[in-house]
Amino acid sequence: MTPQQLLQHIDSGQLWPAGAGEAIHHVGAAYRTALAVRALRVARGERPVGYKVGFTNRSIWPRYQVFAPIWGSVWHSTLSFARDGGTVSLAQACQPRIEPEVVFAFKSTPPPGATLDQLFDALDWLAPGFEVVQCHLPNWKFCAAQTVADSGLHAHLRVGEALRVADLAGDANNLHRLLSGARVALARHGQTVEEGSGQMVLDSPLLALQHFVSELRACPGAPDIRAGDLVTTGTWTDAWPVQAGQRWSASYTSGLGSLSVDFS
Repeated sequence: MTPQQLLQHIDSGQLWPAGAGEAIHHVGAAYRTALAVRALRVARGERPVGYKVGFTNRSIWPRYQVFAPIWGSVWHSTLSFARDGGTVSLAQACQPRIEPEVVFAFKSTPPPGATLDQLFDALDWLAPGFEVVQCHLPNWKFCAAQTVADSGLHAHLRVGEALRVADLAGDANNLHRLLSGARVALARHGQTVEEGSGQMVLDSPLLALQHFVSELRACPGAPDIRAGDLVTTGTWTDAWPVQAGQRWSASYTSGLGSLSVDFS
């Protein structure tokens, strides 16, 4: 599929035509395609605000047959903050699912080959978040390259209350331990459907973030992290199907707070 065709399916929320993804099997080529889709979105006035990282939760790798993290872009048009209220529309989302995650905000660009301490120093705040993911292939059946070409499966990012990183932990090692030991309870209409932990996310969301920054910089043509960028680091549970009219919530331990979202 061409970048123009991929963007049309993002806009319409329609599945790819039968067999359309069969030629997409090389991850490097898929990132080139995804960056071309990104360029089309920028050209029509959308503003990139950061990145999503997917498949950092090793426990779901066998279920989806994707065995390494991938990433995609997040947009001003696909971002909302819980503090602003309102519902999240699923009108253009294709087979949407919800994922409880931790979102980081950068205050500066980390140096090349950033250590965990240097990465910590580049961070401003973190927050609980929900990523709504989508898939334009039937029944969520895909290979890794197809998820990359499908814009990293990103549909929407909902961000909860910002917590200053320096207030949560004094250094990178303490932040790693805090996030690794934290747990989340994901609920639909107040009923818990699954629990997870930060340890599932490449041992902690901070380690997942470090892995992502390295992978981003190794990808030809990919823009580097900038001050103000947001990065959501991957789900702590499985991805759960969502529908309009539902209310979902996530409660985190270790002082990370909670958030909820209503879908329309």
